[in-house]
Amino acid sequence: MTAALSPFSAPLWCANAHLQTLLPTLLKRQFRQHLHQQTITTPDGDFLDLIWTEPPKAHYPKPIVVLFHGLEGSLHSPYAQGMLHAIKKAGWIGCLMHFRGCSGRPNLTARSYHSGETQDARFLLTWLNQHYPEHPLVAIGYSLGGNMLLNLVAEPEPTALKAAVSVSAPLRLELCAKRLQKGFSRVYQHHLLSRMKRNLANKIQTGALAEFTLPHPTEIQNFHDFDQAITAPLHGFASANDYYQQCSAFHKLSAIHTPSLLIHAQDDPFMTTAVIPTADQVSQQVELMISEKGGHVGFVHGNIHQPQFWLEQTIPVWLNRFI
Repeated sequence: MTAALSPFSAPLWCANAHLQTLLPTLLKRQFRQHLHQQTITTPDGDFLDLIWTEPPKAHYPKPIVVLFHGLEGSLHSPYAQGMLHAIKKAGWIGCLMHFRGCSGRPNLTARSYHSGETQDARFLLTWLNQHYPEHPLVAIGYSLGGNMLLNLVAEPEPTALKAAVSVSAPLRLELCAKRLQKGFSRVYQHHLLSRMKRNLANKIQTGALAEFTLPHPTEIQNFHDFDQAITAPLHGFASANDYYQQCSAFHKLSAIHTPSLLIHAQDDPFMTTAVIPTADQVSQQVELMISEKGGHVGFVHGNIHQPQFWLEQTIPVWLNRFI
């Protein structure tokens, strides 16, 4: 666990960005994990559904690794399953926090989640630190969850985190929204928008949005439309562009005061290289690990008969420095 780390290098058989992005889902790996579910109540009377690899024990304070998934992600996301398995294998405890409405049941309040919504994450970390003070805390955020996590560790108020890892985060939201309207990337946008609309419809049935003016689903054709009509007004932003400006973590990276690792691939089909910071744009607490290839939360290597998952091998090694 003390090996030197280097950026990801894609094998020739898996050098395509879309193959890197889609392969973890297509492989359908099976993990025999005995997981534990817990629900905690938030200060505003809503709930957060947590998934544990094992319950923490006061007399055996293993490190706790908190996972924040991406847009419309969940326990069933391949990267979440794989990392929980890797965390368990490392002898640590994994705790995945479902964002509101992502655990399979609608949340209770009108408020949902977004790329800059740090309140629930901060509440969870405070709750964990209060209940398990002897357990070191670190966190990993994927895509939207990675941008949210970087927003969190850039805030003036410190957290209990000893380290944070962000993977494939859309650090400049406006640029990412535009990128997903081009070429094959529109397939990803269509898939995610369909899930977002379906979850929105489920929430409408609960009555939680009764006082909110909703557009007709046909009026929402892309992420900007959704953020303009739903995300922004629901969470107090003047517009989608205002939301993008306030919640993009790119310009906050110099304020990060927690040891953090940013992992990005230059060929990520969800964004352009303009979202990737340089060393002089981040604080001294931030380490950049940028690879030429890797897709979006992909980073598959090994051989075609036995693919391996670089994130699950590399992130625990880096986190071990701090826990």
